[in-house]
Amino acid sequence: MSRVGKKPIPIPQGVQVTVQGNVVRVKGPKGELERTIPAGLDVVIEDGTVEVRRQDDERERRALHGLFRTLLANMVTGVTQGYERSLTLEGTGYRATKQGRKLVMSLGYSHPVEYTPPEGIEIDVPAANTVVVRGIDKELVGNVAATIRAKRPLSRFRYADGPRGIRYTDERVALRPAKTGK
Repeated sequence: MSRVGKKPIPIPQGVQVTVQGNVVRVKGPKGELERTIPAGLDVVIEDGTVEVRRQDDERERRALHGLFRTLLANMVTGVTQGYERSLTLEGTGYRATKQGRKLVMSLGYSHPVEYTPPEGIEIDVPAANTVVVRGIDKELVGNVAATIRAKRPLSRFRYADGPRGIRYTDERVALRPAKTGK
């Protein structure tokens, strides 16, 4: 039995978890999320907790057991606390601004790079070189942050003014020496 999969998920105050057919819905103060339950798994709600149980010990069910339990726990956390991912723009002249819902970045290209986030995602620009992505869906927040980071991946070479590009704020970067002109 999966150690992660058999662990019950406590339901916090103000959160409703409902199962209708093969869809589980989690509703809380920050919003509502839903996910389809994979075949062979059951979601049971009892005594203020949610448990994921599998119907048999087939390889595929065992693999999905712990994964789906974690996804369900992330949904409960998302509707209560939410998720955020912070990005830092590094380089001379690299900056970001917000125009309405749209994020406009100057990343050393000949044109500004624009990005419009999907529904359910909020983008904040607390400083000219910092972008914060917030939302209730952990997977969507991570995908949006990765998409923004892909606009100008961090160069690992050591330049006079430091590395250039977009990195996660908590990311440690191993810099390589700059290229020499031999």
